Amino acid sequence: MADPNHPCIACRIVREDHRPPGGVLWRGSGLAVHALDGPTPLPGWLVVTSEVHVRGWYDLPPEAAAALGGVAARALRAQREVLGAEHLFAFAIGARLHPFHRHLVPRYADTPARLRGRGAFESRPEDALPAWRVVAALETLRRAVGRAQPAGT
Repeated sequence: MADPNHPCIACRIVREDHRPPGGVLWRGSGLAVHALDGPTPLPGWLVVTSEVHVRGWYDLPPEAAAALGGVAARALRAQREVLGAEHLFAFAIGARLHPFHRHLVPRYADTPARLRGRGAFESRPEDALPAWRVVAALETLRRAVGRAQPAGT
């Protein structure tokens, strides 16, 4: 398996040198919101990534650190409101991909129990959604996330 930190896939995504499904949905205040890069079992799985390469939340530039909660909340609300997620999870793990990123993982009524919460990271190849379904969810989210911004984001 290729090392996602060499060259840094997160940095390549925010520079738009690499395009995850749907590309970058939103950017501002030193953050970029994009889809999970790679196969996903859940439509609308988003990632908030710092536009500068920092190891953790504690190293974010002040503007990005201040905006993170509002940006994540806006994306989470969109996942619930326009995709019908019944619950949402936010993870900042950083074990495999080192630069700061936060996963925003939806749970739907029909999400299998083994893929709920942290289990989503343990999906199998056969769980992957078809590309058209992933992109359709992202386009719906792009419109919702791009609407009115809260102050400071």
